[in-house]
Amino acid sequence: MMIDTTIVQELNEILITGVPANMDAVLKKVLDEDEIKIYDFRLTADAYMEVQPITLQWKIPAHNIKGVWKPTTDFSKRIQADWELEHMESRISIDAPVISLFSHDDNNVLTFACSNAINKLELNARIREENNCFYCHVTLFKERKLKLKEFKIQLRIDTGKKHFSSALNETSVWWETFDSLKPAYVPEIAKVPLYSTWYQFHQELNAKELIKECKLAKKLGYEAIIIDDGWQTNDSNRGYDYTGDWLPERLTNPKEFISSIQEIGLKVGFWYSVPFCGKKSKAYQRFKGKFLTENHRWAPVFDPRFPEVRAYLITIYKRAASTWDLDGFKLDFIDDFRLYPDTVLGAIEGRDYASINEAVDRLMTDVINALREINPDVFIEFRQKYTGPAMRKYGNMFRAFDCPGDATMNRVRITDIRMLAGETAVHSDMITWHMKEKVEIAALQMVNTMFGVPQISVKLHQLPKDHLEMVSFYTSYWNEHKDTFINGQFIPSKPLANYPIQQVSKNDSLIVGLYDEYIVHLEQAHKNIDILNAQLATSMIIKVAKNMGRYQCKVYDCKGNRVSQNELILKELIDIEVPACGIVQLTQI
Repeated sequence: MMIDTTIVQELNEILITGVPANMDAVLKKVLDEDEIKIYDFRLTADAYMEVQPITLQWKIPAHNIKGVWKPTTDFSKRIQADWELEHMESRISIDAPVISLFSHDDNNVLTFACSNAINKLELNARIREENNCFYCHVTLFKERKLKLKEFKIQLRIDTGKKHFSSALNETSVWWETFDSLKPAYVPEIAKVPLYSTWYQFHQELNAKELIKECKLAKKLGYEAIIIDDGWQTNDSNRGYDYTGDWLPERLTNPKEFISSIQEIGLKVGFWYSVPFCGKKSKAYQRFKGKFLTENHRWAPVFDPRFPEVRAYLITIYKRAASTWDLDGFKLDFIDDFRLYPDTVLGAIEGRDYASINEAVDRLMTDVINALREINPDVFIEFRQKYTGPAMRKYGNMFRAFDCPGDATMNRVRITDIRMLAGETAVHSDMITWHMKEKVEIAALQMVNTMFGVPQISVKLHQLPKDHLEMVSFYTSYWNEHKDTFINGQFIPSKPLANYPIQQVSKNDSLIVGLYDEYIVHLEQAHKNIDILNAQLATSMIIKVAKNMGRYQCKVYDCKGNRVSQNELILKELIDIEVPACGIVQLTQI
């Protein structure tokens, strides 16, 4: 085994364990710039051999570390001890191989990432109470019976003093440099507010009612609709017994239905649960013996290692895109392509891949290529947790994992996805609320999604008048400031407090989201400064770093009514009265 001697000095030694005696392992530093170091780790053997888990581990002192950021830990970004909890798993359709340790002032302490975003890894960074050091590790080859002759990864370690979100953004850009992780093109239709049928209709879809909803959604500023589960079956039991055939039983004439919505001005996407093949489907009999498992709690899971399985799934999506003129796809449950206790191992009995993850990569690559030949602007949505760098190759929309009615969780999940998503569009989970809710509280669902692309799932025709006014106002506001929201520099603050302050800036515009009773700090002047009072408090305090001069101040309530207008000088401390879930707009004079 060869290890670059400088590594011992820089990181208290990267220890490598688990390398077989008949395999050569080489660890070498290949970059050292701006407190970023990249290491090549190579394994070679004379012949193909089965490899057990190999771990790269190092430690750092616990200096000014407040929490540990992982891609999908939601509210749990606290420090973990080395005796608790399981390690984080990363593979093609679960999470992303990156962890960031952040300080009490939101700065990066250590962000480490691996280049292998397809195969299964285990990662962690946990404190050891005996010496108050963080022990960080990446463990390779966690899948059973993987044979190889040669293997290479890169390990990237960033200790630069910058906002932790910048360290994550830069990690995402680094992943993009690998040919195996080039992101898919993101069409404009992936970046528009859309209407989803799921939370309000579930499987009880009605074509006439949906067309009526689409007409109103278009007037409110929505540009697409995703028809979720139920279009393909008359079964309404919320199960997956009939998945796999994907023949339109409930919406019996999909081409006519899609065309009628497109005439309104909305693009249309359909939902598909990619891995599931229900036992009541015809496909189940056809593909008997070609499943990863038949013991899944919902339905048997297709084995993508069979080329005929991949060809079948691709044909289904191609037919929908070409025959029905479908604009987009919500491809769901990709994370259920995984190793199960009863999964047959190896590239045997007609399987052309041994690795499930590599077979998924092949399947999804072929899917996106086939669909883009039919429609270069096709939109493809994936939801957490399959929103890592590998999934950016095939999907152009990432959505926060399901959190109906939970505005705070929606905000947190949007933020966590966005810091690693690059130019891939990041969508909220579908916004929903009780129609008898107070309008200001219903507005919390909207304002908590502003730093992602809003998706809505309420029956618009049943909403009270003031709710519709609120939806119209915030949807119009988002559309008006879309370029800033999507393309601006995004900085979320205080991850352990669930990002109560967020901001995005581009050119002379700054938008701040205030989600709790914190002071808004303005460090520099902008021509336009909008502050979303995304809470029920009715005042906000602004602390200005320097005298920024005169501004016109307009204050709006959550329905878009202007409640006050005056001039003020931005300096020192300013207390502004603003309605719950209202907006303060400051324009330089």
